[in-house]
Amino acid sequence: MKFFLTTIVFSTLSFAADLTGSWACQVQTDAGSGTPTFEFKQTGDLLKGKYSGQLGEADVTGKVTGEKAAWSFKVELGSIAYEGTITGNEIKGKVDLVGQATGTFFCKKK
Repeated sequence: MKFFLTTIVFSTLSFAADLTGSWACQVQTDAGSGTPTFEFKQTGDLLKGKYSGQLGEADVTGKVTGEKAAWSFKVELGSIAYEGTITGNEIKGKVDLVGQATGTFFCKKK
């Protein structure tokens, strides 16, 4: 029984990601590339923070589920959405720029 409970606890902990902190990113899209930064604060599975990059600055909201993260922010033209997979201190995935361009991103925790 003790082994079973220990296994459950460690399994749960291994999937709990905390993105709180500063992240440096590289983005490559149909419309070009950029190097934005994100400052995240995670509470439970909710994600809030700030975007800073070529599009200016914006408030970010999102969600973390296991090793998956999704967040977005609004700019003058619409919404920018990120969806990725967390591996340690890295996140990589896809980005959608207002439905006008798509691409990939890679972020590393500072």
